[in-house]
Amino acid sequence: MRVIGVLVSGEGTNLQALLEAGLPVVAVASNKPDAGALARARAAGVATASFALEDFPDREARDAAMAAWLADRGVGLVVLAGFMHLLTTAFLERFQDRIVNVHPSLLPAFPGAHAVEDQLAAGVAESGATIHLVDEGVDSGAILRQERVPVVAGDTPETLHERIKRVEHRLLPRVVRDLCAR
Repeated sequence: MRVIGVLVSGEGTNLQALLEAGLPVVAVASNKPDAGALARARAAGVATASFALEDFPDREARDAAMAAWLADRGVGLVVLAGFMHLLTTAFLERFQDRIVNVHPSLLPAFPGAHAVEDQLAAGVAESGATIHLVDEGVDSGAILRQERVPVVAGDTPETLHERIKRVEHRLLPRVVRDLCAR
């Protein structure tokens, strides 16, 4: 079974879902040294590291260091769980077809960092969660699984995102478990 490295930028609720599912998470890295997800990982006994962009000459150097750190821990599958940076070609090639992202829309609609807000602004009747492979585009990789989430009257970005997260927390561990078994 492949072991998992998770890249995070925020609080780590999707990381928590992976941990609670008993998946073999062995490493968690962040671009933010104070990300709440790092504390979650440490509490679970998982190795952590911070790779702040300002600590490296450029994004390529940062991604090379991050990829090497993950590889040194035997990572075979990388999960982006709220990681808010695009990865460089060298990183993508090192883990080719073994990087998964979770996104709060029904891709290919509403890619990017403001998907929930963009959906509400567009007045869509439904949103959703998508688990997809990562490629060089923005949320453009092959879709592995999706589930719809209704938009209800009075939704705010926060209320809609909370409902989407509940679906993400259920779907992501299932997809990752399947990928680890390959």
